[in-house]
Amino acid sequence: MKKQKQKRKKTKAGLVTLIFLGAGVACVLIHVVHALTLDKTIEYKEITFRSLNVPAHMDGYRIAFIVDTHSLEPLRLVQVKDELNNRQIDLLVLGGDYSHGSSLLGYSMETFSQIKTTDGVFGVEGNHDRSALLYPAMEERAITPLSNSGLYLQEQFYLAGTSDLWSRNASIAQAIDESKPEDFVLLLSHNPDIAMQQSTSGVDLILSGHTHAGQMTFFGVWAPLFTFDGSITEYGQRFRSGWAQSAEGVPVYVSSGTGEYMPRVFARPQVILITLKHEVS
Repeated sequence: MKKQKQKRKKTKAGLVTLIFLGAGVACVLIHVVHALTLDKTIEYKEITFRSLNVPAHMDGYRIAFIVDTHSLEPLRLVQVKDELNNRQIDLLVLGGDYSHGSSLLGYSMETFSQIKTTDGVFGVEGNHDRSALLYPAMEERAITPLSNSGLYLQEQFYLAGTSDLWSRNASIAQAIDESKPEDFVLLLSHNPDIAMQQSTSGVDLILSGHTHAGQMTFFGVWAPLFTFDGSITEYGQRFRSGWAQSAEGVPVYVSSGTGEYMPRVFARPQVILITLKHEVS
């Protein structure tokens, strides 16, 4: 009897071990397949932002947001351009980290400049960009750089952008200094951590990137790299991807980024398409 009980225990233990091993292998395979398929396909993600401060005449205004193109192949960047030119875009905003080194910088800026918009193309720097190279490359192609600065694009619509939080002296206060309380203020800042470290009072919406949706995640829910405070962000999973809030409750949208940097795992690349809606009180 004792031998039979021991055999049963061993059999149960073996089955449990096989189940756990099988689940582990299946989990790895799912992540590998996802990395080789969807994680290489750019998503054009549509979101709607409603606010009392969106001017009534801008109801339905369309903004394309591209960030973290990094080492995206030129052909794929052209495909992004062609896709956006098939959509009705009023404004293109660029969130930084356009290439590693300067080899693709000029080509990237030239391609961005060919995207058709109503109100132009504007951008900020990222932590991998060198402003001394980036800003002239932008200006040569009629792309307006925003470095702790802003401007009016339409009546009561103020667009602002900061320099990079890591590499230079980013300042939200300086960027929005010329805006008025009644304006709708859209702020570009490559690194979303700024929304926790500086006052966001006077800003209606912040667009950021930098975190790459965690780059390599567990089913897109948990990003192991974020457990190392300060390696990417100082705020854990808060700014992994999608909607978040500043310390003062201002909406922050964090894009997963558009380009290639390291293998993506459950962190699909994105181009964000934002439709502004005038909210009636």
